[in-house]
Amino acid sequence: QVQLVESGGGLVQDGGSLRLSCAASGRTFSSYSMGWFRQAPGKEREFVATISWSGGIIYYGDSVKGRFTISRDNAKNTVYLQMNSLKPEDTAVYYCAAHSITGRPRLRDYEYDYWGQGTQVTVSS
Repeated sequence: QVQLVESGGGLVQDGGSLRLSCAASGRTFSSYSMGWFRQAPGKEREFVATISWSGGIIYYGDSVKGRFTISRDNAKNTVYLQMNSLKPEDTAVYYCAAHSITGRPRLRDYEYDYWGQGTQVTVSS
């Protein structure tokens, strides 16, 4: 089992920045690839970014590419999502997730085994 707890969400103005954190506990964090997803009201959950267990493979969703950066610190059992140039359309609940499948980056929510409770990000115009 892996327990995930997100933090760092909040209210920010258009063009601002936020840094989300996801702290993991339980089984060995460094064995898992991590992902960030988001879900806005009335919309399906959307892939944001993923990072492999080593940090060597990173992939972003098209809507955040060039603005968001995913990273991880295995010594701290934490994955981060630095969000810059935020837009009102980035408003959503952001979730971190973990999976242990090797190979290509996983972009579908059903490919992830463990999920956090989510943190709200609201970008005002």
